[in-house]
Amino acid sequence: MIVDKERDSVIICDNSNRRVVRWPRQNGTSGETIIFNIDCLGLTMDENGSLYVVDFEKAEVRRYQRGEYQGTVAAGGNGEGNRLDQLFRPTYVFVDRDHSVYVSDYGNHRVMKWREGAEVGIIAAGGQGEGNGLTQVWNPRGVIVDQLGTAYVADCGNARIMRWLKGATQGSVMVGCKR
Repeated sequence: MIVDKERDSVIICDNSNRRVVRWPRQNGTSGETIIFNIDCLGLTMDENGSLYVVDFEKAEVRRYQRGEYQGTVAAGGNGEGNRLDQLFRPTYVFVDRDHSVYVSDYGNHRVMKWREGAEVGIIAAGGQGEGNGLTQVWNPRGVIVDQLGTAYVADCGNARIMRWLKGATQGSVMVGCKR
């Protein structure tokens, strides 16, 4: 769920009904479906108002510019898998100021980064299989990235938050288990 300040509304992944809906923040009595037929798990919005939505079933992230109904693939989109142009059970998404897309690639135990327009992603965190080492994440569920490019990853399988500096091959434990 996110708040769209420009339209004074809340945008929600309605996964059970395979849609994304917008609800006004003030009256909240009627919402509108803005994206249909999507297995939405996570979403975010950039500063231009483009919506980025994770489609768990299609193993991709799609970008929807305002008023657009089809969207374009921003990450993944090549079926489920572990290649650098694929995702496997993507969950959450973050978009930085450069419009790079970061995705929690839950099934591949990694966080992937796609630069705007890229056909192939790069590993931003993990990617060394499931485990509790500093080079690993296990079922990452969330990711945010600061202005320096440092990724903060909710490492669900290890009950910890990890920090991965830009370009690093291993992270450090910020909070949680230090196994």
